[in-house]
Amino acid sequence: MKKTPLYDLHVGYGAKLVDFAGFLMPIQYKGISVEHNCVKNNVGVFDVSHMGEILIYGEKSEYFLQSVLSNDISILRPGQAQYNCIPNDNGGIIDDLILYKLDINKYMLVVNASNIEKNIDFLISKNKNIVNIDNLSDEYSLISVQGPNSLNVLEKLFKLELADLKYYCFINHKDLIFSNTGYTGCGGYEIYCKNEDAVGLWNNIFEAGSEFDIKPIGLAARDTLRLEMGFCLYGNELNDEISPIEAGLSWITKTNTIFTSSSLFKKQKEVGVNKKLIGFEMLEKAIPRKGYAIYSFDKQEIGIVTSGTMSPSLKKGIGLGYVKSSFSNLNTKIFIEIRGNMKQALIVKTPFK
Repeated sequence: MKKTPLYDLHVGYGAKLVDFAGFLMPIQYKGISVEHNCVKNNVGVFDVSHMGEILIYGEKSEYFLQSVLSNDISILRPGQAQYNCIPNDNGGIIDDLILYKLDINKYMLVVNASNIEKNIDFLISKNKNIVNIDNLSDEYSLISVQGPNSLNVLEKLFKLELADLKYYCFINHKDLIFSNTGYTGCGGYEIYCKNEDAVGLWNNIFEAGSEFDIKPIGLAARDTLRLEMGFCLYGNELNDEISPIEAGLSWITKTNTIFTSSSLFKKQKEVGVNKKLIGFEMLEKAIPRKGYAIYSFDKQEIGIVTSGTMSPSLKKGIGLGYVKSSFSNLNTKIFIEIRGNMKQALIVKTPFK
């Protein structure tokens, strides 16, 4: 099992470590609710060095990426990033990712750890010697500083105008990439560094953040934070058989470009899909979990929960799931079957409030 360069630090913090996409990763330190609210109200730091980095470069790199990604990358300038996905030939999703335009004809794809090899294989199969594809995943670490005090911590440590860095933009500074991105909905920055620099960077961030009571945060709180925002997670809301249109990702699925399965997605946008991703909140005291069945108010089975939790911020059960499109309207009452009991819920708009 792989370990990130920060593994020994996590052990020192007393983290609970679990197998996550082939890595021993900290799932929590002091508790999910405590860590969740630390990021929500203050500042916390995640080790997400398990994520993959794939470099695409060459004269035809924009042309190539436009043919394999769902979003329109022609609008990007160097220093901008974009949420995107790699569709497969059957209209499903190989992976969702963030694309960074490093320079003219030079891009970095930041992908999910569990899908690194799958992504590489697919990109190579479509390449035909058009571009260069380098897997840099084992060379780089990624530290995510999230929460309302993240700017105060990093501005104290680095002489950068991070307050001027717009959302989904990034800058290079002394072999580091600072990106105004994150997966928490709480604001913050992600910092890419070489593996050998990760421990020093982590320690410097914690030294600078000591006056703000900065804390290490595990992947469990990262999941509850993203769920409160209604963000998709690969393996839950997204997979090889779900289309981006079904997942509510029409906004990153452009019809003005031609790419893998684009004709299918254009048709789905025009005629609709049979199922849709919805957010729901429990109307009774209950916690929904992945795999629970969803029923209509007249007890027809209409879908399945893909993610669910007791929201640490809202103090109620929330979840995401797929239901038949005819039952997907906001404010529709549904039932979640929890251990044989039907618990009432309501379809609501995300982010959850």
